Amino acid sequence: MELISRFSRALAVVMIGALAVAGCKSEKTEPTTEPQTFTFMVYPGSQYLGPLTELTKRANTIIKPNQTPPPVAIYDTDAPVDAVADFYAKSYGYGRVAPDATNNLSAAKPAAYFRTGELHTDVKAVESLLKQLNVNTDIAKAQGRYRAAEIEPKMNRPRVTVQRPYFDVIKSQVIDRTMILMSP
Repeated sequence: MELISRFSRALAVVMIGALAVAGCKSEKTEPTTEPQTFTFMVYPGSQYLGPLTELTKRANTIIKPNQTPPPVAIYDTDAPVDAVADFYAKSYGYGRVAPDATNNLSAAKPAAYFRTGELHTDVKAVESLLKQLNVNTDIAKAQGRYRAAEIEPKMNRPRVTVQRPYFDVIKSQVIDRTMILMSP
């Protein structure tokens, strides 16, 4: 389940431009037939990205063809990545967002931390999956660096990845807005 969750999350992020997989780990659980349920807390003023959410669900069916896609929701907002990350970290009870995954060389990985990445590298990593989905993305347009935050899941609350900018694989366009991906 850890590999599938890691790949599913990476795919979703890449597909909407979040395009990031570093440090993704989910807890190991016994497989169940019941779908996970989450309370999606929506950032004020954000807009739902239906086409990207549905594309992410389709990608999950390719990764795990015999299972129901996990609950996923993708939004974006004009708000800065720091403000959105702080909103989710505080609403989950984590306090502040650590500057990176090492948390200033602490032995414990923080529950909420910032990271950076490169759009082209992340999209290139899922190029074959995009082809399987019949998404004709111009990967050459996925250029630039992004800043992101990872917020670990909590009971009945999903993992949250916040990123700015992101690459929209449907439009083949870098979007200078903050993307919010909520997934298991």
